[in-house]
Amino acid sequence: MSNIEEFPAAAPRLTEFEALTAAAPTVLDAIPGAVYLCDQNGWLVRYNSEAAELWGQTPTVGDKRARFCGSHALFLPDGTPLAHNVCPMATAVFAGTSTRNAEVVMERPDGSRFTALVNIRALKDHEGRIQGAINCFQDISDHKALEEAIQQKTADLEDFFENSAIGLHIVGGDGIIQRANRAELALLGYTAEEYVGRHIAEFHVDASVIGDILHKLSCGEKLDRYPSRLRAKDGSIKQVLITSNSRFEDGKFISTRCFTTDVTGLREAETARREIDERLAATYDAATIGIAEADKDGRLLRVNDTLCRMLGRSREELLNMTFFDYTQEEDRNEDGAQYARQTAGEIDNYVLRKRAMRPDGTTVYLDVYSSSVLDAGGGFRYGVRVLQDVTATKQMEDRIRESEQHLRDLLEALPAAVYTTDATGRITFFNNAAVEMSGRTPQIGDMWCVTWRLYNTDGTLLPHDQCPMAVALKENRAVRGAEAIAERPDGRRIPFIPYPTPLHDAEGKLIGAINMLVDITERKQAENRQKVLIDELNHRVKNTLATVQSLAAQTARHADGVADFSHRFEARLLALSRAHDLLTRRRWEGTFLDELVGEVLSAVAGKAAQQIEASGPAIDLDPRVALNLTMALNELATNAIKFGALSSDAGRLSITWRLQEGTDLKPRLILEWRESGGPPVAPPLRRGTGSRLMERSIERDHRGEFDLVFHPDGVICRMAITIGVGTDE
Repeated sequence: MSNIEEFPAAAPRLTEFEALTAAAPTVLDAIPGAVYLCDQNGWLVRYNSEAAELWGQTPTVGDKRARFCGSHALFLPDGTPLAHNVCPMATAVFAGTSTRNAEVVMERPDGSRFTALVNIRALKDHEGRIQGAINCFQDISDHKALEEAIQQKTADLEDFFENSAIGLHIVGGDGIIQRANRAELALLGYTAEEYVGRHIAEFHVDASVIGDILHKLSCGEKLDRYPSRLRAKDGSIKQVLITSNSRFEDGKFISTRCFTTDVTGLREAETARREIDERLAATYDAATIGIAEADKDGRLLRVNDTLCRMLGRSREELLNMTFFDYTQEEDRNEDGAQYARQTAGEIDNYVLRKRAMRPDGTTVYLDVYSSSVLDAGGGFRYGVRVLQDVTATKQMEDRIRESEQHLRDLLEALPAAVYTTDATGRITFFNNAAVEMSGRTPQIGDMWCVTWRLYNTDGTLLPHDQCPMAVALKENRAVRGAEAIAERPDGRRIPFIPYPTPLHDAEGKLIGAINMLVDITERKQAENRQKVLIDELNHRVKNTLATVQSLAAQTARHADGVADFSHRFEARLLALSRAHDLLTRRRWEGTFLDELVGEVLSAVAGKAAQQIEASGPAIDLDPRVALNLTMALNELATNAIKFGALSSDAGRLSITWRLQEGTDLKPRLILEWRESGGPPVAPPLRRGTGSRLMERSIERDHRGEFDLVFHPDGVICRMAITIGVGTDE
């Protein structure tokens, strides 16, 4: 036996894929970035919390819908849709191709998008077979936005330089022109090749001036509208003002940036300005809007004729007032506060609507636009106030608001659900009835309908974007004759008729729609009840005719003659009629036993009713049981009046009933009829029609028990019926 022990075989070395899938879930979360892992078929097997956060969802690992990427949708940077099965992860899984620093746009389920920088590497086993791939990505949306902003700013600066309305050129420290914009070249008439690259002194008429300019700029001084003369290509002299400053690096003069303003036509401009001033003064007085100038304290310095007419005051009167003096007291504070901010330089202008008082006591509504005229130092000189009389407009707005409020009040008062949408189908208004009907409070901006769910009348789901309101908006027509079913969040379903109607502006353009939902639950219930009642009536008429036929046959079979038949048949028909009356008052939905007993006995017994005692629990009988019990009680009562306890004043009748547990968990009604104190009772020599009728009603029709005992002290009858059992044909 060897003394050398065998060492256990070394554990197989895990591949990268196996190590990542075997690692604890927290391992991926420790990686500073979004990471996810797919298997060799592209199915998502692992991802960290940062990936889920960027995706905007948490896909279920193993879910066959999450393949290649957990994002809702992918796009190329230019916005072209990128199918998941051709994305970089799919390429890595199927071809083993790595992706480095590629940009992909990912979309979340809520529609938001971000630009992701992805790095993907295929994971292979020890033999080089692809087992899966890992994707490390990060949100670079902010970086992209910054990059685009820088590009935009660069483009803006380039555009500003090239397309500025004023001449601009850059001169190096050596005096050589490095660049000139279009306005500069147009001013002097040179091409860029003729101007750029030459010394600036070649274009200045006065050498001393350009020498002084270059000296000042090289010393770091700034030039502000420095007068100079430049020679144009056509030989003309341009009077210009140069505004410039210098750029230094490490104390060395590098270049200057010069704005060149052509003032050759200054005199012509001054003449033109005088003409404009005169024209402006004429326009000022002829303007159809009020114009005023006011000092820092609001005192009027100048007013035009329109303002005088607007306020019903003379020019002299207004020039001795501040604009606060004619402002209604309730509006002075706001106007004063805004004007104080304007004169202090906090704001350049403001707009407000205020009320002004005329000398005749009337009120005029004014829209005021107040702006500032500043001095050379930027200080406040005076305010220019443009005023427009909007009294008629204000009155119209008030009427419109009142009309809108009236309409809202009207819609709120309607017992039907009403709501409106814009042209895209987004809800803009709904009344309380809509909230009550839908069982929820809709949100302004919800699409198409206030209801939670919709169904067709056949019970199939009706998508909201296919509902009658959506059809009305999409086809720009009113929808009539449709029916649908709304389901509330509590599960209750309400049938309704919608009346969606498109709304148009004065030019006929679709601007929205209004819809009224009429709850037809009661109508549907009434229709169902009517159908049931018609079917029930049909059934009852057949049963009644059969009962009448049976009564006639049995009564005729045992009658002693026509008179006896007529008397007995009429009494039994009256009993049947009373039962029908009682059931009709209850809409043939049954009746209570105590009501039935009272109705039958009071009709038959008359004055003897006070000799009767009836007691028992409240029991609701179905129509068939009620009819048969009526016939039985009528026979017993008729017999008691003629021959039994109720035929004498000393007789008594006791009727009691109770419920007893029966078979099949169905209760059993036990009713006992007990007479006493009347004439002695002897059993009849033969069974009469009444006995047969009662037996048939109880035993055959209801499979019950009927026991009739002619005890010498009085008749005793016991009936037992299982509630709900029996034929109704």
